[in-house]
Amino acid sequence: MASPLSDRLEAARRQRFVGRAAEQTLFQSALTAPELPFYVLHVFGPGGVGKSTLLRHFSRLASEANAQVIHLDGRNVDASPDFFQNALQRAMGLDPAVSPLQALSSPNGRWVLLIDTYEMLAPLDGWLRDVFLPQLPGNVITILAGRNPPSIGWRTDPGWEAMIHVLPLRNLEPEEGHDYLLRRQVPADQHQMVLEFTHGHPLALSLVADAMAQRPGTRFQPEDAPDVIRVLLEQFVQKVPGPAHRAALEACALVRLTTEPLLAHMLDIPEVLELFQWLRGLSFIEAERRGIFPHDLAREALTADLRWRNPDWYRELHERARAYYLSRLQQGSIQEQQQILSEYIFLHRDNALVRPYFEWQESGQVFADAMRPADREAVLAMVAQHEGQRSAELAAHWLDRQPQGASVFRDASGQPRGLLLMVSLDKTTPADRALDPAIEAATRYLAQHAPLRPNETATHFRFWLAADSYQGVSPIQSRIFINIIQHYLTTPGLAYTFFPCADPDFWVELLAYADLARQPEADFTVDGRRYGVYGHDWRVTPPLAWLDLMAQRELGLMASVKPPPPQEQLLVLSRTEFDAAVREALKAMTTPAVLATNPLLRSRLVAEEMRASGKAERTAALQNLLKAAAETLQKSPRQAKFYRALYHTYFRPAVTQEQAAELLDLPFSTFRRHLAAGIQQVTEILWQKEVGGLENE
Repeated sequence: MASPLSDRLEAARRQRFVGRAAEQTLFQSALTAPELPFYVLHVFGPGGVGKSTLLRHFSRLASEANAQVIHLDGRNVDASPDFFQNALQRAMGLDPAVSPLQALSSPNGRWVLLIDTYEMLAPLDGWLRDVFLPQLPGNVITILAGRNPPSIGWRTDPGWEAMIHVLPLRNLEPEEGHDYLLRRQVPADQHQMVLEFTHGHPLALSLVADAMAQRPGTRFQPEDAPDVIRVLLEQFVQKVPGPAHRAALEACALVRLTTEPLLAHMLDIPEVLELFQWLRGLSFIEAERRGIFPHDLAREALTADLRWRNPDWYRELHERARAYYLSRLQQGSIQEQQQILSEYIFLHRDNALVRPYFEWQESGQVFADAMRPADREAVLAMVAQHEGQRSAELAAHWLDRQPQGASVFRDASGQPRGLLLMVSLDKTTPADRALDPAIEAATRYLAQHAPLRPNETATHFRFWLAADSYQGVSPIQSRIFINIIQHYLTTPGLAYTFFPCADPDFWVELLAYADLARQPEADFTVDGRRYGVYGHDWRVTPPLAWLDLMAQRELGLMASVKPPPPQEQLLVLSRTEFDAAVREALKAMTTPAVLATNPLLRSRLVAEEMRASGKAERTAALQNLLKAAAETLQKSPRQAKFYRALYHTYFRPAVTQEQAAELLDLPFSTFRRHLAAGIQQVTEILWQKEVGGLENE
């Protein structure tokens, strides 16, 4: 039998691995030493210098020495202790009942724990250093690889000073670069030019070799440009095997993680296995358990080149990725929705208007968590520091009344460094509203301008702040905004949101971009300080329509960030109006001209149905909704009779209701009861869809 693909991949990696002799010697000596000379090896260096490649080689060396290897990547691990230990448990193949520490403590020889992209786990640095790693037995070597040198906590701890070895990684030496180019079959007479151009940078060397492999027999002519990676990628993209390969590479650069289904959707090709495998084999493409992704420098170069060279195709890929995420977003659980939303938000990372208000890279330094009783004093102290004692008293009130609305943002040591405290306005009492001027103003605004309907909810993001920077741009503020967007998209029945700002003028451009309107009537004053409030009616611009609007703005399809007046305002129908509209729509099922005047055509119900399908006219979409709601009654033997009454009255109507009763062999009075019950059931199904949002899709 032919050897498995994994063996061939491993052989190819071995064949191309060059240099790093000192690093190999250091690691092998530690593996074979009777007592470990160090317990943590911290490898650091800039992007593309070969950290991940070195870790893979260390893994091979460890396996050859009969050590057991565990490999984690910080990009795949949420930066919290529980998620880290769960990821470690999965990587070790343990049963849920067995903790990683238990397994590592068993007398099974030497273990090697490899943690790549360690900078993504910065919030856990203190916990790993002070809590987790000290619990490991003396037969475990931990290797941390990231872009940054060890934090000051490692360097100032006398205990760790003797147990950690710091290993900075640099470019390859000239002889190592020659060796690599020979292995990649680059002609020897071109080595010097390549090495002078790349300065031994491993990623640049691999890109040169890839580019030359695509153009055998031609000489490498570097352009006079300071950005090595950009130049190399531009050369490479022009010489891919074919148009489909180029499109696949561009799609992979645009999204955070590429999977086969996502690639197939973006390229509109049913079978993309060959393209996916080609991508995976490129030197600057990396893989993790959920998909593949390009090196950061490669991604930046590819997307910048595509946006400049072919903006129409860039928009098309963006729209296809967005459509894929939306289809998944409507089907997933809350946890899946949050992951998909993270992928969706990634599409906005380069927007010139959004970028100044988000610290995309640094937001990984903090993580969101539920509030714990021990956090209360620190959280209230934050509020008091920035907003005064009266605001802290109001925050304490809402922590008691609606504790589920609090999210705490923690730093590397697990200490609270930020707060998001949401208040559900529909769950407040008159006493609550009288106590807090913010909630009183928002409730009054709703009553006058946007009354809530049954089963609808409204949220006031009452307190949001970072301990150090309050409401200024910061990693914590960026994470707070992401959590707020998750709330928009995952809260059933969300009708209205209020967003207060201590400095509303500072945020005006970003919040206009996000379709939040200034609502001075909802402004409020606490301790003499006035707060400006922005709001959004999710019944007028529902979540799916809002996501579409955000995509248009990200792509620069709108001349202004100010929300343009909608061509046709959506109706926010009361329950009574909605019920009447359903009855009239049923009566007009077979007369589209009459159905076209029904108010439901301007409801959120039909607007989101249109966006989900993207094909049907509004009247046809409403017909489909009515039919689908009625057909669900057939699933219940008790309700099937209601469906038959509806069917013979509205969907394939008899001449008269008396004739419909005769067709069903029912007394007319019984038929009328069945019909009324059917109308009631259909109306309730559609009402829940109208007020339920994404959660009920």
